[in-house]
Amino acid sequence: MAIGDIGRSVRDALVGIVRGAGDVVSATVEETRRATVAALGGIADVGKAASGLVADVVTGALEAAAQVGGEAGAVAKGAVIGVIKGVGEGTTVTVGVVSDAVRAAVKGTGQVGGDVAETAATLAHSVVSATKETALGVESAAVGVAHGAIMGAKDIGGDLGETAKGAIRGSVRGAQEVGADAVEAVRATASGLVKATGEVGGDVTEVTRQTVVGAIQAAKAAGLDAEDAASAAATGAMEGAKEVGEAAVNAVSGVASGTIEGVKVVVKAPFKKKDTN
Repeated sequence: MAIGDIGRSVRDALVGIVRGAGDVVSATVEETRRATVAALGGIADVGKAASGLVADVVTGALEAAAQVGGEAGAVAKGAVIGVIKGVGEGTTVTVGVVSDAVRAAVKGTGQVGGDVAETAATLAHSVVSATKETALGVESAAVGVAHGAIMGAKDIGGDLGETAKGAIRGSVRGAQEVGADAVEAVRATASGLVKATGEVGGDVTEVTRQTVVGAIQAAKAAGLDAEDAASAAATGAMEGAKEVGEAAVNAVSGVASGTIEGVKVVVKAPFKKKDTN
């Protein structure tokens, strides 16, 4: 992916930092935060500018990792958190900003041979847990990560179902870390996953199934009620499907019910739709 002046500046600055840093994540967070703040300084419409800037900064960071053979996953994590923090210093961090940053990170990591599903899990965990340091709500963060992860995976032909499972897993860990409602994080993540899948023409049925499976597995690992998590995932999937269209609703209805992984799944209506802007 071609990058602009800011992305090249970040890449050049991070080449030496990534090569010599003991803590690559922290070093990347600080450099990408600094670059984002500097780039947005003096711009009248910061919100509009941020949308295009974040992908450029994240891509530049990942190019630096590729040049020096650095750990792409660590750089992706640091870059996404850095740009979110940087944007947050100048304006409100939106779902779109999170989505753009995560999309660039998943795409860039996949292009250098990284595990897309694991990247989605790591980013979901990191972004959701970082809400304690930004004004972004947990559910908004979850929706943004989910949307960006699916978009990034689609960009490189990744497995959308496995990406969805990873995103759910990470959202649960992140929500627990900040003391938020992990079940609501599951619902929000599932909504974003299915909506994005429908937008890119992906297999909504498979993504829904894997989302529910991931929710069940994550709940069991975290000591949560698996039925609650499964139903939250199914309900969120239906919310996302309703934003896509009737065909998506029918597809989700066919899988988000009954028993999955030995757990009873129930879509709870009326659907709980919260503001994620």
